[in-house]
Amino acid sequence: MLLRFEQRASDSPFVERVWRSSSRAAGAFYSMAEPNLELVVARVGDAPPQVILRGPVTRASIADCPAGGEWLGIRLRIGTHLPSLPTAALLDHRSAVLPDAGGGRFWLGDHAWEVPTFEDAECFVARLAAAGVIVREGVVEEALVGRGADVGLRSTQRRFLRAVGLSREELRQIERARHAAWLLRGGMPVLDVVDQAGYFDQPHLSRALRRLIGPTPGGVAQGQDQLSLLYNTAPPLRA
Repeated sequence: MLLRFEQRASDSPFVERVWRSSSRAAGAFYSMAEPNLELVVARVGDAPPQVILRGPVTRASIADCPAGGEWLGIRLRIGTHLPSLPTAALLDHRSAVLPDAGGGRFWLGDHAWEVPTFEDAECFVARLAAAGVIVREGVVEEALVGRGADVGLRSTQRRFLRAVGLSREELRQIERARHAAWLLRGGMPVLDVVDQAGYFDQPHLSRALRRLIGPTPGGVAQGQDQLSLLYNTAPPLRA
């Protein structure tokens, strides 16, 4: 495959997953829809690393991959966000390249931070949280477990959108498609995936995967197309 991935789940209250990847050669891959806010460190060749704040992505696309690239990703939990920046401002590849502070450091907020590594990602994020650069939105956590928050509906929706950058329905659709893609890659028959992931029928699944994952269900199942990071997800959110 074009890209090699290594990833691990995190028990941090702010971090969902930490991943890293490298490219063997130049090429193209399917960049899937993603619901999370991420901090990505990109290194290509001898160029200095770039630190990129990347928001949710609502549609799959074809992305170009350079040769000799290395990437580190810190995927924040849904509801973790920057209080100084609405997550929707980063939506659909409107990523922010954070200023270089020199000496292996970068600017975020009013501080210069050392570029994180795969091993110290959670400690780095804990320092961001202690400095107030990131926070967790309690309304989002309540909504995701199906409990009502102690605020009105409109306030809940507004705070959910500001923190997540997506509506709950958009988040649910992305989670369901990624869950279906994982099941297909694991060898589950298409019709069983339709049932397990909660689609109406096979055409409904096909449309969702083409829009949010990239390949058809058959293409995902065959595993011949390079995808961005795909991992075992929890069962999809219910409406």
